Amino acid sequence: MEKASASAWRKFNARYNLVGNVCKNCNTNYFPPRIVCKNCGRNTKMEEMQFSGNGKIFSFTKIHVPAEAFKESAPYVVGVIKLDEGPMVEGHIVESGKEVAIGVTVKQVFRKMYTDGEEGLINYHFKFEIV
Repeated sequence: MEKASASAWRKFNARYNLVGNVCKNCNTNYFPPRIVCKNCGRNTKMEEMQFSGNGKIFSFTKIHVPAEAFKESAPYVVGVIKLDEGPMVEGHIVESGKEVAIGVTVKQVFRKMYTDGEEGLINYHFKFEIV
């Protein structure tokens, strides 16, 4: 897992608020945020954008053998979500008894991801829940 650093703080807004950006020249939305639009190149005019967190499951898989940080959560579902605004986002899908399937509508929720060590810092992140 990423330790606290300048890099982690620069990603804070995207990680906790689902903030990306939009190129004001061509209206292409990006998450995570980019400095240069892939369509406009050096003519880029980026503006910060808060995404709704609503979208549909594009792909998913169930993890049975997790990384050490997620061993308490296993098995869990990770998916690729196509946001209503266009970008694709990777994230955990909260299992709530509803069937996880491609094309199912989801919304962003804020949940605990993992704890650093037995008495460590609790790390939170966005996840997705079936609507």
